[in-house]
Amino acid sequence: MRWSEAPPAAETFTDTAEAARLLELLVWCGAAAGVAGVVVVGTHLALALRRGQAVAQLGSLGWVLAACVVVATAAPLVNALL
Repeated sequence: MRWSEAPPAAETFTDTAEAARLLELLVWCGAAAGVAGVVVVGTHLALALRRGQAVAQLGSLGWVLAACVVVATAAPLVNALL
C-alpha cells in the first residue's frame, strides 16, 4: 500500500452517519475519562493538601484539564472535515 492510497477499510466506511455516531461515542468516552481524571487528581490534591504538598499536584491537574480541552475540540474539527 502506498502512502497516497486510502487504507482498505476506508472503502467500506462511507456512511457519514456511522462516522458521526462513532465520534459521538468517542467524545462521550473522552468526557467520562476527563471527569474521572479530574476526580482522581482532585482526590490526590486533597490528600496532598493535608500533607502540605499540594503545589506538586497542581501540574497533574493542568495536564488533565489540557486533555479535556483536546477531547472537546477534536470532535468538532473532525466533524468539520467530514
